[in-house]
Amino acid sequence: MNLTESLLQALKARGATEIFGIPGDFALPLFREIERSALLPLYTLSHEPGVGFAADAAARARGGLGVAAVTYGAGAFNLVNAVAGAYAERVPLVVLSGAPAAHEASSGYLLHHQVKTLDSQWRLFEELTVDRARLDDPGLAPERMARVLDAALTRSRPVYLEIPRDMPGRPCDAVPRTPPFVPDADRLAACADELLARLSAAERPVLMVGVEVRRYGLESSVAELARRLAIPVVTSFMGRGLLAHAEVPLVGTYIGLAGDPAVSEQVEHSDGLLLLGVIVSDTNFAVSSRRIDLRKAIQVFDGDVVMGHHVYHQLPIAALIDALLARAAPVGSGAPVCTPAAMPFAVAPAPAAAAVTPQDIAAAVNALLREHGPMPLASDVGDCLFAAMDIEHTTLVAPGYYATMGYGVPAGLGVQVATGLRPIVLVGDGAFQMTGWELGNATRCGADPIVLVFNNASWEMLRTFEPDVRFNDLSHWDFASMAGGMGGDGYVVRTTAELAQALATAHATRGRFQLLDIRLAPGVLSPTLERFVKAVKRLSMPD
Repeated sequence: MNLTESLLQALKARGATEIFGIPGDFALPLFREIERSALLPLYTLSHEPGVGFAADAAARARGGLGVAAVTYGAGAFNLVNAVAGAYAERVPLVVLSGAPAAHEASSGYLLHHQVKTLDSQWRLFEELTVDRARLDDPGLAPERMARVLDAALTRSRPVYLEIPRDMPGRPCDAVPRTPPFVPDADRLAACADELLARLSAAERPVLMVGVEVRRYGLESSVAELARRLAIPVVTSFMGRGLLAHAEVPLVGTYIGLAGDPAVSEQVEHSDGLLLLGVIVSDTNFAVSSRRIDLRKAIQVFDGDVVMGHHVYHQLPIAALIDALLARAAPVGSGAPVCTPAAMPFAVAPAPAAAAVTPQDIAAAVNALLREHGPMPLASDVGDCLFAAMDIEHTTLVAPGYYATMGYGVPAGLGVQVATGLRPIVLVGDGAFQMTGWELGNATRCGADPIVLVFNNASWEMLRTFEPDVRFNDLSHWDFASMAGGMGGDGYVVRTTAELAQALATAHATRGRFQLLDIRLAPGVLSPTLERFVKAVKRLSMPD
């Protein structure tokens, strides 16, 4: 077994099912061994940001590791933004980078792709990852790979492996498993008892679930816990889509002043708010109508549990949930039942000849999902993500906190490659101009997503904050006519009748990506984004 085979077997054992990458000269030996071994399929895309976003989405959608492979310097630096987003949003993304061989590094020459020093790339990725290793010694490589890959899973953040180009074919032993961390039993028991006591004493307890629930594969356990606790459940903005297909008392998504007032009232007036795996960020909480006192909340995040002034360190969320389930009464044993509230969605059809609005897009997608069953969503940022809040709960991947543009289309490819499920992609025209061209690789990847482009010739969400400037204008691009040249089908959509017809045709057509170029009037926003913008402006106004 050589080093590449050892690495691929370790990746596969930790949940990776594919590699996304772009080759380059320093990475050619690695790519050759990946292809030759056939241990994991390799999907090459057109630009490194798309590689990173696709690998990120694959990890989010199926669990386990996402893998992005690039060359040294020009390739790895192009990947930086995607890795930064994965770090911010707690995605276990593995970066495999080719690198100069030892004899090249000591040649005395400046090497192509080199920036300041040969270690500039290493130092940059120190800031974006939780662990790193240079696989320049076959004898030490198995232990280094084990440590780094297991850190990605246990900490749910990116890691970096640098592979000199003379190493991929070198003999190497199998990668061991790092012994799992076992938390202190007494501390775990004390934490679980205190947490349940606080919830029991609360008059208005609420459970809010966030991204860590998905990252650690805990949705079924959390669903069971929610049923046993029998308290209202909401998702954070970033956690939208969690528990979508579980029988739990899910009442909606919390977006403060931008969301359902009934949900906001429950969250903001709760005296027992359990934040389970929730990132306490501005996107989740900045537009609260009533500032949430986190001292009265219970925060379970990043291995810590915080209850008021009590802090329990080094308690993994999975271990805590197991401890809570061991103590919470099973359903049917006398525990009270919390009845789920009806959740409003944009379903009312507009007149057939009416110009399409973002709300109409949400309504049309809802109608499609109700007729044909659930489909995963991959969304970019901007109004398309806020419109997704009016789509029925279904699996959703989106960069809701880091908020980088260009995520949606490559993420859709990553979701379909990793899960086999055909996604609906929501993307604005500005973001499509960045990475939408990755659709040209869809057929090679075995993917046929349905792509809905919110085309208003504008960075419209930015315009809401700066309405009197011209730099948010975009040119009018005919995306529909470009689809055929990339191997898909395109449809221009201007009215709600055209939207319904194009969406039905797209769903019925398999084997080619389907692109709906939805022409929106400038200034027309989803109701959720309108509320969000008003809330931000109101809360940011000086007293």
